[in-house]
Formats: sequence, structure tokens, C-alpha cells
Amino acid sequence: MIAKHPFYSESATQDTLAKKPPDTIMYLHFDQLSPSQRYFTMTQSILPRPIAWVLSDNGDGSHNLAPFSYFNAVCSDPPLIMLSIGHKPDGSRKDTLVNIREREHFVVHIPHSKQAAQVTESSRTLEHGVSELDSLDMALTEFEGFNLPRLAECRLAFACQRYQIQELGNGPQFLVLGEIKQLYASDDVATVNDSGRLTLDANAIDPLARLGSSEYGTLGKVIDVPRPK
Repeated sequence: MIAKHPFYSESATQDTLAKKPPDTIMYLHFDQLSPSQRYFTMTQSILPRPIAWVLSDNGDGSHNLAPFSYFNAVCSDPPLIMLSIGHKPDGSRKDTLVNIREREHFVVHIPHSKQAAQVTESSRTLEHGVSELDSLDMALTEFEGFNLPRLAECRLAFACQRYQIQELGNGPQFLVLGEIKQLYASDDVATVNDSGRLTLDANAIDPLARLGSSEYGTLGKVIDVPRPK
């Protein structure tokens, strides 16, 4: 059995890892790590991760806004996305989970790089019913055909309905499956060709990606590699 790296000892600091000899190979056994150490390792190694900036209904006329980077597409028929939602520091359930469980509809936005500070601010832990939008200079606008608004400055937004919620692990963690009902794409990121096929411009979308710790990533250079026939 390989011993734990000193980075994961009680007295270790972030500098410990930086001092590791360049020719040392590190193997981390997840059954030897605490849940917080596993989370820290996973969020630094599974990257980049897309960010779901989720707007939900607090039930009193206000809206909750929170980012989640355990997020992706999981099915096309029906069109499903997934969010993995943990709990607040005090162990209570996060407002997004409560709102989706109780009122089923929510909107997933794809934030762009200039919204990094606002995404971070919206991750702040607040009392249930206190809207993050009260402290953010962000406008809401109608999501045509849906019963919730969307963030006016986001270039992509998915109108979603709760499909299923599953409890996972010992935390617990909750896997939220949402069915996409509509997609909003701003005019400056979407084109339709002569055959009616939609194309979304990744550079114009400029999606913000989550890395480890407090770091974010941007798209950088886009490469096009044709698939084999």
C-alpha cells in the first residue's frame, strides 16, 4: 500500500505539493481520503467542468440563483441534464434543491467569461428565501413560453422541468435530472443554415469553465477534428 502523500496530512499546506520532487509519481487512494479531500482532488483533476447557473423559484415571488459545476448532459431522448447538489455548511439542503423539489421548474444558464465575479458571488450561502439577485447587478427578462424568467445577459439558457431526484452517497448528495423544455440562444451566438440546421458559435458563447479551488477557465483555442467516417 502506498503511503499517503504529506499533502494530505493534518499539518500540510498548499505549498507542500509544490515542493514535491519533479520525478515523484503520486498515487492517491480514494479509500484513504476524507470526503473533503476527495472533493478537493476531484475538482482539481476533472476539468474543465461546465457551469450550470441555476435560477429557481423561492415560492414567494423571489428567485434563487446558484452555480453548480457537477453538471452535464446525460440523455437526448428525453433531453435530460443533470445537476449534483450537496448541502449547506450547516447540513441543511440547498435552496436550489428545495425549490426544484417543491416547484419543479428551473432555468439553467451557461455563464460567459465576463460573469466570473457574479457567478462566484451567487455561490454565497444565504438564508432560504433571500435572493442572490438582490446583491447582483443583473436583469431578468421573460423566457417566452416558460413560467420563469431568465438572466438577460446570458447567451444560452435552458428552460427545465424536474424529471427525477435521486439521493446519492453518505453526504448526502442529490442527483437532479431535469428535462429540457426550451433553449434560448441569443442572436449573436446562433445561426441556421440553408437546410435548417442550428449551429452555435462556441467562441461567441465564450463559456466560463470551472477548475479547482477558486480558479476558472475560458475556452481558449478551438480545434476542429473531423470524426472518422
